[in-house]
Amino acid sequence: QVHLVESGGGLVQAGGSLRLSCAASERTFSNFVMAWFRQAPGKEREFVATIIGNLTYHVASVKGRFTISRDNAKNTVYLQMNNLKLEDTAVYYCAARAITASTYDHWGQGTQVTVSS
Repeated sequence: QVHLVESGGGLVQAGGSLRLSCAASERTFSNFVMAWFRQAPGKEREFVATIIGNLTYHVASVKGRFTISRDNAKNTVYLQMNNLKLEDTAVYYCAARAITASTYDHWGQGTQVTVSS
């Protein structure tokens, strides 16, 4: 079982920045596909970004503003969020899956990001 713990959320003004961190307990962290999802109030959880090795993909709504990265030596994945917008307000979740898995079956508890005007 992979244990994921997110941190770094908070309250920020529009246009500001935050960096989320997700620490994983798994020693073979480098073999996992890592991702960030978010869920805004009253909305379904949506995919934000993923990293496979050094390959990254970001959903169109955050591309150019958010950057996913990982430090395998620290078993940690990051989400750098710049130029935050009101619509980025959500609970952000870290997720992991084995490369051969089709679904994300390891999830963190979530961290709240609130963007104010």
